[in-house]
Amino acid sequence: MIYDDLEYTHEADIFANQSKYVRPLTPYDIFTANIEAGNQEQLIIKELVESYGLSITPGDVPGGICAVATIQDIMKKFGYGNLDHTLRLCIATWEGAPHSLSSNILKSIAILIHVYGDELSDETFKEKLGSVSLKEIMRNAKERRSGSMGYAEALVTFYAKGTRGGKNNLSLEKLYSYMTEQARKHKSSTSRIKKIAAEAQESAANETDHGEAEKENDQLNLPIEA
Repeated sequence: MIYDDLEYTHEADIFANQSKYVRPLTPYDIFTANIEAGNQEQLIIKELVESYGLSITPGDVPGGICAVATIQDIMKKFGYGNLDHTLRLCIATWEGAPHSLSSNILKSIAILIHVYGDELSDETFKEKLGSVSLKEIMRNAKERRSGSMGYAEALVTFYAKGTRGGKNNLSLEKLYSYMTEQARKHKSSTSRIKKIAAEAQESAANETDHGEAEKENDQLNLPIEA
């Protein structure tokens, strides 16, 4: 919206208050905009999702994936092959049941595919996890740890249930090693961000001090020391 002939204070007031009346963009809104713009990443994801008879939706509906940010994150972090495998395994196991296409389920399957590779048997996964209700998986995951890591741990536990040794066992140690590595990276990234923020604050403070010194020296007609 464009306004003509407004006082500066009125313009500032409109700018300050406009966010009260504007709905923030959702991941779905941004994804749709990227589709309209013809961006390849989103077009590829849309085509892949629709190849399984699903659609990307703004809300939780049968046959829809509303975890838009999650499927984009899987694509960026693990690649197209992982996302394809994740969707295929999820659909084959729970056949689109409610909550089966949730963010935590999709993320946890993507993590297992990444961590275990060929050790993860699709047939065993479908057989073992398909016989467990999603509510039980969700309850078990929440008792372990928060988020997708708790779900990944729960899936591995149910996968191994009733299996003694052999190729169908997945080592929890591998998953824990991955979790530890991710935690280390997150801590390192957080520390780096804090360091950058501290340096920016210090730089801003130095600029302020330098500016004050300039004013004082201008008044006294003294040269500024470097």
